[in-house]
Amino acid sequence: MCRWLAYSGSPILLEELLYRPSPSLIDQSLHAQMGAEATNGDGFGVGWYGLDTTTRDMPDTRGPNVPVLFRGIEPAWNDQNLRELARSTSSGLFFAHLRASTGSPVQQTNCHPFRHDRWLWMHNGAIRDFALLKRDLTLAVDPALYPAMEGSTDSEVMFHLAMTFGLKDDPVTAVERMVGFVEATGRRHGVEHPVQMTVATSDGERMWSFRYSSEHQSRTLYVSAEMATLRLLYPDNPAFVGLSEETRVVVSEPVGDFAGAWHPFPESSYGIVQPGDDVMGDFRPRDP
Repeated sequence: MCRWLAYSGSPILLEELLYRPSPSLIDQSLHAQMGAEATNGDGFGVGWYGLDTTTRDMPDTRGPNVPVLFRGIEPAWNDQNLRELARSTSSGLFFAHLRASTGSPVQQTNCHPFRHDRWLWMHNGAIRDFALLKRDLTLAVDPALYPAMEGSTDSEVMFHLAMTFGLKDDPVTAVERMVGFVEATGRRHGVEHPVQMTVATSDGERMWSFRYSSEHQSRTLYVSAEMATLRLLYPDNPAFVGLSEETRVVVSEPVGDFAGAWHPFPESSYGIVQPGDDVMGDFRPRDP
């Protein structure tokens, strides 16, 4: 399994969450407390939204606000380039992921986050017996999206299935349809509980997170408390100074040692971090 973190709010340096808290996300690459494995050393990735390319004199042909990816196959704790990048790169919306492979090769194209146009996607969990289901799942991907799949993970197939089922238009429904399709495919092949997932995805403006498993025993997922609450709890802590009320962090397991700072996602739920009021709702797989 894996560990991941998704941040939305006032622009900060990536190192503020990757390295500075104790424990930090990078600490979890060696000493995860709530994952299936304590060590998550099969590569890493960060994806962040920066300058909106529509404001530049020479527009990027990829389109507006396309996220940047940096991924590597070394363990995150041992990658000096990641440390250098994190101390010099700031963003108001970024993903970070530590990979623990469930069987697919350790290669850059298998490292999260995955990207398509403005969208980022990362996943902790697995499709059980993926090798048995892979052909049926892959062939259901929209032919226009199929060439964009570069790796061999179940996570990337899930992403492109969600895109196929309408992620750009209605992310919650699209992910519910994706999970419903994977579960139906699993049942046809005799796989009783095919889906185990916590997922984050974003279009650069809002951030969606999902916690679900077919057996309803999902991996952990937490969201940070409101900034007003954190300032009341820790009035002398400089970490919370200058951050907007919109700032939120979603994590596989908490970073930093702040009692009361983290709220668990309920079983079978989704959350939306967005300007204004955030949303939490029930996640229900549906027929595609």
